[in-house]
Formats: sequence, structure tokens, C-alpha cells
Amino acid sequence: MEHKAYWALKFLNFDSSLCVGKRKLQLQELEEMRMTAYDSSRKYKERVKMYHDKKLIKRDFQPGQQVLLFNSRFKLFPGKLKSKWSGPFVIKAVKPYGAIELMDPNSEDSNRSWIVNGQRLKHYLGGEVERLTTIIHLSEP
Repeated sequence: MEHKAYWALKFLNFDSSLCVGKRKLQLQELEEMRMTAYDSSRKYKERVKMYHDKKLIKRDFQPGQQVLLFNSRFKLFPGKLKSKWSGPFVIKAVKPYGAIELMDPNSEDSNRSWIVNGQRLKHYLGGEVERLTTIIHLSEP
């Protein structure tokens, strides 16, 4: 019976030593493809980080300067032509890692201040900025 199985394998060209060698070659090719994918992924991440860092603008802010604040939530309000920049605000303090403490000189409470990301600010160069207050009254259906 074993003799017939041997001839059947021989007939189907199943040589175990050739299969082992072929399997090792396939595993080496798979490992090489994995390393190539890892390298290309690392290079892609480096390029994306360099592109992103190039888009960040380095601005130096000092306490006492006037700045405008970008308000990304203005999308909720009607009117396409409204400015998304509000202000001017006065810089109270510059915190580490780009955080800026602002205060509104026109508010009733002169001690009111808040901290924002420095990327949301730009220098105020003068001129009139329209200060809008929008009140939306919500009613229950």
C-alpha cells in the first residue's frame, strides 16, 4: 500500500524536498515584500509630516499685542460673507507649546481671559473689525 502511495506522489510530481525549498523561497519573498512595505510606509509618513510642518506658520506673539481669533464655528450661522475672524483681543500671556492667553478689552469683566491655540491667531494690523453678536432663539417643535 505504501508503495502505491509513493508512486502516486511520484506520478503527481510531489517531491517533498522540492516543496520544502519552494516554501522557504516563498517565505523569503514574503519577508522581503513586508520590509519593502514597511520602508515605503515610513518614507510616506516622513513626506506627509514635512508637508504638514511646512504649512504651519511660525508667529511670534508678545504680551500686550492685539490679535484676531479665527472662529471655525461660524459655519453654523447664516450668511456666507461673515468674517470668521473675531477680535481684536489683547494677549495677556504666552504659554509654552504655542498656547496663548487672551483677554477682551471691550468686555465688562476685565479679568476674563481664556487660552487658545496660537495657530488660531493672527496679528491685528489695525482698521475696523465688525463685531457681530448673533442670538439664535430655539423653540421646541
